[in-house]
Amino acid sequence: MITWRKSSRSESAGQCVEVRGDLAALRDSKDPAGHPLCLALGRLLTEVKAGRFDR
Repeated sequence: MITWRKSSRSESAGQCVEVRGDLAALRDSKDPAGHPLCLALGRLLTEVKAGRFDR
């Protein structure tokens, strides 16, 4: 089963981005049936935390 979560700081209006439990996709919380944006979010976070992310 795929789980989705949103920030604890998100507003109750539901206008936020949700992240999939395995950090492999994002979706618009206003359109949960829509297509998620699949990406390597876990790897990106690892790189940013390690200071290897260049703009």
